[in-house]
Amino acid sequence: MVANRERLELLARLGYAARGVVSLIIGALALLAAIGRGGGATDSKGALQTILSQPLGTALLAVVALGVFGFALWRTFQAILDADGRGTGPKAIAARAGQAVSAIIYASLGVFAVSLLLGGRQGDGGGTSTEDWTAWLLVRPFGRWLVGAAGLAVSGSALAMGYKAWTASFRRYLTCDAGAARWVVPLGRAGYAARSVVFLIVGGFLVVAAYQADPSEARGLGGALLALQAQPFGRALFTLVALGLTAFGAFELAESRYRRINAPDAREVVAAAKPMVM
Repeated sequence: MVANRERLELLARLGYAARGVVSLIIGALALLAAIGRGGGATDSKGALQTILSQPLGTALLAVVALGVFGFALWRTFQAILDADGRGTGPKAIAARAGQAVSAIIYASLGVFAVSLLLGGRQGDGGGTSTEDWTAWLLVRPFGRWLVGAAGLAVSGSALAMGYKAWTASFRRYLTCDAGAARWVVPLGRAGYAARSVVFLIVGGFLVVAAYQADPSEARGLGGALLALQAQPFGRALFTLVALGLTAFGAFELAESRYRRINAPDAREVVAAAKPMVM
């Protein structure tokens, strides 16, 4: 059982590292664009495509894909088994629901990485998939309400990230000493602040898409960065957010080392899976 816990913990830590690599690439490409050295706004899928295009890209992407699936599994444990010990209060349930959604998102990202490894078609990384699922949802019964609810949920998540940046509440899940905390905590604050801005824009665009019943109004992460760049003082804001996203990538790499991970054992996993199978 101890060996199983250690394997699950290792997979979760690899997941945080993979998430960090993806965030670093997104932030670095945005920074290059901000200083006029190439690059550009992209999302997580675009970052995976960038990894694949590098020397030894196939091997690197395979490791990142494994990490992404590991992160999805860890998010599942957080949501279903309450691996972080959040409890069952209203705030805890909301947080765990968000972790469940995150598990689905990262699992789909892992599938995309595998499709790239198998020679699948490479998209443009600019948010087309967000438009696609928005278009699919809008033609369903109550579709506009569902897209609007998704936009509000993303906006709420963005506000929660802003709260994390302000309070550094993520510290309770870190096991680093005071010396490491002096650089890890500022990275986390800057990273969550940047993600808060980006996801607030994404949520706003989804609400607009629902109101106008127009999927072309929807934007993913890359599209949100482009929209930010187009605003007054956009270059300065774009640069700050790009720096923040890069900081978040570095913070996630630090989390892969310092995050408190209470991995469940096999019996807990089986017990949680039984109701789903039945």
